[in-house]
Amino acid sequence: MADFFYQDPFPIHEDSTQYKKLTQEHVSTIEVDGQEILKVDPVGLTLLAKEAMHDVSHLLRSDHLAKLERIVNDDEASDNDIYVATTLLENAIIAAEGKFPSCQDTGTAIVMGKKGEQVWTNTNDSEALSRGIYQTYQEDNLRYSQVAPIDMFTEKNTGNNLPAQIDIYSTPGNEYRFLFLAKGGGSANKSYLFQQTKALLNPKSLEKFIAEKLRTIGTAACPPYHLVFVIGGTSAETCLKIVKLASAGYLDHLPTTGNEHGQAFRDTTLEEKVFRMAQWTGIGAQFGGKYFCHDVRIIRLPRHGASCPVGMGVSCSADRNIKAKITKEGIFLEQLETNPAQFLPVLSRTSKTQQVVPIDLNQGMESLLQTLTQYPIKTRLMLNGKIVVARDIAHAKLQERLDSGQGLPEYFKEYIIYYAGPAKTPAGHASGSFGPTTAQRMDPYVPIFQKEGGSKVMLAKGNRGDIVTEACEKYGGFYLGSIGGPAAVLGKNCITEIKVLEYEELGMEAIFQITVQDFPAFIIVDDKGNNFFQRN
Repeated sequence: MADFFYQDPFPIHEDSTQYKKLTQEHVSTIEVDGQEILKVDPVGLTLLAKEAMHDVSHLLRSDHLAKLERIVNDDEASDNDIYVATTLLENAIIAAEGKFPSCQDTGTAIVMGKKGEQVWTNTNDSEALSRGIYQTYQEDNLRYSQVAPIDMFTEKNTGNNLPAQIDIYSTPGNEYRFLFLAKGGGSANKSYLFQQTKALLNPKSLEKFIAEKLRTIGTAACPPYHLVFVIGGTSAETCLKIVKLASAGYLDHLPTTGNEHGQAFRDTTLEEKVFRMAQWTGIGAQFGGKYFCHDVRIIRLPRHGASCPVGMGVSCSADRNIKAKITKEGIFLEQLETNPAQFLPVLSRTSKTQQVVPIDLNQGMESLLQTLTQYPIKTRLMLNGKIVVARDIAHAKLQERLDSGQGLPEYFKEYIIYYAGPAKTPAGHASGSFGPTTAQRMDPYVPIFQKEGGSKVMLAKGNRGDIVTEACEKYGGFYLGSIGGPAAVLGKNCITEIKVLEYEELGMEAIFQITVQDFPAFIIVDDKGNNFFQRN
């Protein structure tokens, strides 16, 4: 019989995070049976959650911003890489002002807590944390994205972005440590689980597998990414949990070798190989180039001999993660970067090859189509004029109208269609953060609507399926790609007017009409059967 040995799969490390102190209040200590107990008033948990969700919605980590700066300064970066990185840095500058969140999809609020066994809160911790999350979403210019099922098919927006996902684990000691995340639908939908076998565990098979799978992520989740692969896991859910934690940089401290007891580790050699693979795809920072991702994390876990789960996921350009802790010294929150402007260098290089074509969206649909057909895919555009905004639920509503014989509304034929849902509007501004949503979710509607004369020109983010390319070729349509990520820039600088056209009760899922000026976009799918993403 082997001797008992306990191996912590994720060895404890010294925390080098820079924290700011929120308050000394709401914490105290007592002694019970010779143990020092940390008492935390529930008000302290609420305060911490409120401040964490505010900061993570507007600020980013310095190392993330430094990686955007690296792109701008890289002679090998494409013009499009530099354009996207520069725009994302400009977006960070606006978001840091605290009015416009960095992304219009202000996400599902996620809290992972490690509660020391000598920490007493005398409350339902999830409730106290949820109260703080609620307060931030009520008071800030964020968006309510959570929908509650009334029955199997009927849903209603909760109107406060609750419920949050809160997972609390028991650990030794008398400290309470946290990771807060705001996870938008775009990057959340790019979490994958693949159930593999031992046959994958050799260099040739694994590298081929990773090369194939990373391309399937596409650009819908707003690259450049922090890309993660997790190989193994004692269960499927453990594998995917580690994907999420690793994408937040939470496991960067792991050792680089394993042991016979099941210690998790990072394979830094394979990380470098996969980083080069990502560069070689040519996808780049959304519209071609080198920077599909900022970095790669590959973590190896123990597994059941008959199972080999593999998880893949990303943290997107809105890399919204923040640590916190409660100790006897007080309540602390990770210090994120409040001066992102220092990372935006004076551009030493300008685009020499790209033409930027101004497009008048008010010229009428037929004239607009005749204008767009003159230009090849990848052409960079600046849009000016009126746009109709409609996304998932609105498309379903319009499909119901078609099915009942009512036809599409005229505005759906007259204007280009932008897939998006806004955050709340700050006082004194025309719009809140208002970036594009993932296009591919609307793919099934395209041939149906284009046949009826609608959706002839669509604007959103990310790659689309063959069904869209085929429909655009058949019906003479176009798909324009907007930069995924700079929602604050678009909301503050590019949108001059917004009004509700229909379905006001749907909140951010309503159909809007907006007026834009110098709204950036690229031709991704044209009326001749060309698709930029099928060429990369």
